[in-house]
Amino acid sequence: MDHFRTIVEVPPSGKKITYSSALLFMGSCFSDTMGEKLESLKFQVRTNPFGVLFNPSSIADNLRILMENKPFTADRLHFYNRQWISFNHYTGYSHPDQKKCLDRINQSLVSSATQLKKAGFLFLTFGTAWVYRFNETGAIAANCHKLPSASFTRSLLEPDEIIRTYNHLLQEIRYFNPELTVVFTLSPVRHWKDGAVNNQKSKSILHYAIHKVAEQNPGAHYFPAYEIFMDELRDYRFYARDMLHPSESGAEYIWERFLETYMDPDTLPLMKEVQSLIKAAGHRPVNSADPSNRSFLQNSIAAMNRLSGMHPFLDFRHETEWMEKRLKEDQNNFV
Repeated sequence: MDHFRTIVEVPPSGKKITYSSALLFMGSCFSDTMGEKLESLKFQVRTNPFGVLFNPSSIADNLRILMENKPFTADRLHFYNRQWISFNHYTGYSHPDQKKCLDRINQSLVSSATQLKKAGFLFLTFGTAWVYRFNETGAIAANCHKLPSASFTRSLLEPDEIIRTYNHLLQEIRYFNPELTVVFTLSPVRHWKDGAVNNQKSKSILHYAIHKVAEQNPGAHYFPAYEIFMDELRDYRFYARDMLHPSESGAEYIWERFLETYMDPDTLPLMKEVQSLIKAAGHRPVNSADPSNRSFLQNSIAAMNRLSGMHPFLDFRHETEWMEKRLKEDQNNFV
């Protein structure tokens, strides 16, 4: 026996990610984790510009908002608990001041619409087929903002409804950005508040709908993060303490399989170099007055400047500014 677990075979993607690729991640779990990892390594990424999204209907609505690229106006906001909120966004955009709320939303909208227009990859992760319709408007809320449950009607999306929505949406996206590759994933996070049976019913609907959409649309693909987690990592040690979300080691394994599938092999050495420099920026010496610490900072800054000069998409401004500040502070302390 060669293996003590079943291995999910994932064919390498014909299109690869490099540092020149523009990427957009939207949805739950997988999109959030993979997007943040790539962002930390200086890739050109926008991750969940509306906040974490769980249901496919809200993801589709927000993609259309990005393609329209029209500023949000006050009539799309609601006032609750002394805050202006948007049912398309998570709570980080809410604010007691209506103008500030709209400013936050529209700044993100403009930059994210630009990202979608130039993106080579769009990764979409579905989490649940259960949705909440705001009773006043009948619209599905991406986030309920802790309004009373009586304000919403809960229902389960039908597979054909999701398929129909995304068949139309992908036609619009192809017109908006013909070079875009769309990758669907299904979140392995269990929505336990729905109960075991209803969670599985929801996942089954999403799984079926995703595959039908991918089959019917050229340029749409499926990455089996769900199957990898459920079949290869079939053990509670790969879950966090809540027994619902992936643990750090579980997420790291999915990340490795993601890299195998989508990352350009020639980009991997550069990724390691970037990771090493970011780690250097976070280094805290035992004795900051030690001359070797000053040399370490200067060499790290020089290496970052050299690398960003060779690869214009790499932006180390945050790290170099931080290290230059430390050099000044160390110099003042030494004097």
